[in-house]
Amino acid sequence: MSTSARFDRGHTDDLISFLAASPSPYHAVANAAERLEKAGFRQLRETDAWDGSTGGRFVLRGGAIIAWFVPEGADPHTPFRIVGAHTDSPNLRVKPLPDTGSYGWRQIAVEIYGGTLLNTWLDRDLGLAGRITLRDGSHRLINIDRALLRVPQLAVHLDRSVNTEGLKLDRQRHMQPIWGLGDPQEGDLIRFVARETGVDEADITGWDLMPHAIEPPSYLGRDRELLAGPRMDNLLSVHAGTAALAAVATSAAAEPLPYIPVLAAFDHEENGSQSDTGADGPLLGTVLERSVLARGGTYEDRARAFAGTVCLSSDTGHAVHPNYSDRHDPTHHPRANGGPILKVNVNMRYATDGSGRAVFAAACEKAGVPWQSFVSNNSMPCGTTIGPITAARHGIQTVDIGVAILSMHSARELCGADDPYLLANALVAFLEG
Repeated sequence: MSTSARFDRGHTDDLISFLAASPSPYHAVANAAERLEKAGFRQLRETDAWDGSTGGRFVLRGGAIIAWFVPEGADPHTPFRIVGAHTDSPNLRVKPLPDTGSYGWRQIAVEIYGGTLLNTWLDRDLGLAGRITLRDGSHRLINIDRALLRVPQLAVHLDRSVNTEGLKLDRQRHMQPIWGLGDPQEGDLIRFVARETGVDEADITGWDLMPHAIEPPSYLGRDRELLAGPRMDNLLSVHAGTAALAAVATSAAAEPLPYIPVLAAFDHEENGSQSDTGADGPLLGTVLERSVLARGGTYEDRARAFAGTVCLSSDTGHAVHPNYSDRHDPTHHPRANGGPILKVNVNMRYATDGSGRAVFAAACEKAGVPWQSFVSNNSMPCGTTIGPITAARHGIQTVDIGVAILSMHSARELCGADDPYLLANALVAFLEG
């Protein structure tokens, strides 16, 4: 099956819609699930018994989604092909007691989530999104996508050294957004959220809320060859993985698949992945094992399936920065629109080895997609992602890849407009085997 022309710039147009509609991990998995349902997938509840029938399935848990497609003729020991990603992005998160303020300003108390570039949140119009938990245990998504909050920067007249000595931000004192005038009132924010969502304030017993920049994603550049937008780390990969899985499942009737294709999009990568919805938790292993057992498999079948499984851990990486080229390795300069990157670190901050490189290269060759190599400058600490966690926790061969971007962990990031669909094409070829 030829995959070189499967996705084009229309994929990037759809990514823009996906980013705009996914201001929180909970929205991201809901939108991914909706796309998969249109491709014939159906949701399974973890508390129900599972059967081993063919077709597409997915499990939702908080800000994570695991989806897979069982093709005709799959054995209990059939290996998996997994696209791994994460749904969370560094940002600001609302505290349990959110109502604060002083000197006639009403403010919202927030906590810093992940390694966000703090200055990129200054002087932006911010909305509020996430989920609320109701008294009966159900959840409701909320998205107040209008100018509601703002973290005001100090005027240059009151900080004369800011342009010579640099901006210094205190995470506690300087990052609390304003949202009105007057004295703070306990319960004010949740009363407002209740009115906006049409629920009784007394029914709201919990919340996971976060500000988001309301400026929509957009093409950028003389020839619109770039894409600027929020949360591309790592919703770009979630979107590509969802599109690839749906495409492979749709075409599986024409050509049987030798593997079971899987999308595993986790939450909490930006703070270590240690949660029940993170890559360092048991969610992926449990789902895959239950899939094996539902098809009549044994522990031996599970071991055989895992031994033949490969995971492409797709997360964004660093494009060479024209203003800071000295921060990059002198012989590895990933460029925008140069195709997806293979991420390598011999200290296993990335899980790629030579064998994994061959798997990725074969997928790109099959898809007709160019690809690049990324390695960190030896004098700079290397980041990491879910790849090494997946490899170590499940004993699964894992390869770290992604798309090269600028302004990683900013409230607004930048990539080549062609790279999202090049990545998606490579993922299709990988999932097809």
